[in-house]
Amino acid sequence: MATFGTLSDRLVATFSNLRTKGKLSPADVDGTVREIRRALLDADVNLDVVKQFTGRVRERALGDEVNRALNPAQQVVQIVNEELIGILGGQQRRLEFAKQPPTVIMLAGLQGAGKTTLAGKLAKWLAGQNHTPILVAADLQRPNAVQQLQIVGGQAGVPVFAPEPGNGVGNPVRVAKDAMKYARDRQHDVVIVDTAGRLGVDQELMRQAADIKRAIDPDEVLFVLDAMIGQDAVATAKAFQDGVDFSGVVLTKLDGDARGGAALSVASVTGRPIIFASTGERLDDFEPFYPDRMASRILDLGDVLTLIEQAQKAFDEEEALKVAEKFATDTFTLEDFLSQMQQLKKMGSLKGMLGMLPGAKGMREQLENFDERELVRTEAIIQSMTPAERRNPKLLNGSRRLRIARGSGMTVTDVNGLVQRFEQAAKMMKTVARGGVPNIPGMGPVPGQKFSGGKNKKQQKKGGGSRSGNPAKRAAENAAKASAVKPTGAAAGSGFGLGAGAGAGQPSEEDLAALQRMLGR
Repeated sequence: MATFGTLSDRLVATFSNLRTKGKLSPADVDGTVREIRRALLDADVNLDVVKQFTGRVRERALGDEVNRALNPAQQVVQIVNEELIGILGGQQRRLEFAKQPPTVIMLAGLQGAGKTTLAGKLAKWLAGQNHTPILVAADLQRPNAVQQLQIVGGQAGVPVFAPEPGNGVGNPVRVAKDAMKYARDRQHDVVIVDTAGRLGVDQELMRQAADIKRAIDPDEVLFVLDAMIGQDAVATAKAFQDGVDFSGVVLTKLDGDARGGAALSVASVTGRPIIFASTGERLDDFEPFYPDRMASRILDLGDVLTLIEQAQKAFDEEEALKVAEKFATDTFTLEDFLSQMQQLKKMGSLKGMLGMLPGAKGMREQLENFDERELVRTEAIIQSMTPAERRNPKLLNGSRRLRIARGSGMTVTDVNGLVQRFEQAAKMMKTVARGGVPNIPGMGPVPGQKFSGGKNKKQQKKGGGSRSGNPAKRAAENAAKASAVKPTGAAAGSGFGLGAGAGAGQPSEEDLAALQRMLGR
């Protein structure tokens, strides 16, 4: 997650300095702890939390568990990982549902923390868990807050109870009380109450929140905290805890580029667990908070479990088996590829998914340069084809490719690049499906495998260029060979061969015509 990007980079760099050491001296441990302390303070983690954290790490790192370790550097990383899990709350805490429905969840927090959008995300997530939630518009102060909740509810497919227009009109306590009877009558098993916030903590805010809490007796009070507000997070959380109290925390804007110390401070300071995290702007960018997984992400150890869970939600298992069979029997088509790509998009941001892989910080530059819009362009090209063309790309002659390019708003080069990349990928996946090892461009031959194409290097070099005595003809023939053997080449982060720029793919129809005229001289 971008919020912890700088902290993660600092910690990974600190641990890399330990890898060359066979044994850690007290000076090595002190130096490492000092760097960890600086990294945490720069990330806006609360000072008391930093002191406790680094004290525990130093004590354990100087203990026997490291001295006896075969790899001291790895053991220190493990210690830091375990301590990070501790300050993030230890075990994952799930929502507690009422024995007698409806379960009442009250959202509290400052204005601008993202409560209203979070209400929609939580409602959609609960609906996906086979619950029947209803949203309650009890923020009657902020301009257009009621209308915003109704829009978010519509996007989430969840009903909204909004008897008052808001904009300063209506009694939020009465709205919350009436919502309880409304939910019972219509058999909603979860009620999510969106309350008003303020720009800062004040007595009016606390009084209204406390009145709503007394009126509805919620099963959960979730404090919605902006992960980007830094040191103010602790003071704000403590003020809400003293004034209203809450049972759990929800972190929003974890996809931001701020330093993110709030997440590493609030659970430890308040003693209340982080239950959910909002990781983007879409309603689906919402997930339960797992302290162990978050610690692994911060230390660049990956979060494969979350990645697998997202894949399981987005991909149909039966469909995946059919696709695997098509790969093995060489019947995988552009139609199948389009279907797979659309399922992949359901998983959310590709940058976010790739960032969950272990060691992803080493690909930070490539991830930042990755343009997710290339998937949309690829989708547009395939959707501009007829069903017959998708099933059999060999039908794609020059005029068809020109029609597809115009229909998708792309160029013929882009269409050529997609088709060639698709054919290469299909061959590669066919090889993998049959238990073979494919030759991947740029990686060279795999040890133990025969050289691709059955020719030795001498033979390949011998036939490598034109021998024509005519300089113009020789240059043209060499250019034609280069165009034929070069991959249509995706730039770093391009989508299936798109985005490489003009001239990167196969020659266009105009290029071929010009080349034929040149060769005919």
